[in-house]
Amino acid sequence: MPLIRVTNLARTMRDLQERHNVWIVGTAGEAESGIYEAKLTGSIALVMGAEGDGMRRLTREHCDQLISIPMAGSVSSLNVSVATGVCLFEIVRQKLAGQ
Repeated sequence: MPLIRVTNLARTMRDLQERHNVWIVGTAGEAESGIYEAKLTGSIALVMGAEGDGMRRLTREHCDQLISIPMAGSVSSLNVSVATGVCLFEIVRQKLAGQ
């Protein structure tokens, strides 16, 4: 799974969508779709926001879908490394289930 670091995220996201047919999924606590309801198969780019601030507006607008991770009890959010692990696990789980 490639990890990409770029200087112009919005341009790169647009390029992934238009030239490479990649579905871009962003995480946001207020997203209407939950991670377990989202279809996360095929070519996916996962965009994680910064801890505390989340994603910038332009980055959010370039996402094809926004998802949230459901929280239980008094937990209101996860740090970005834990949230990334949860999302990557679900993406791999869905890909393996589809084989």
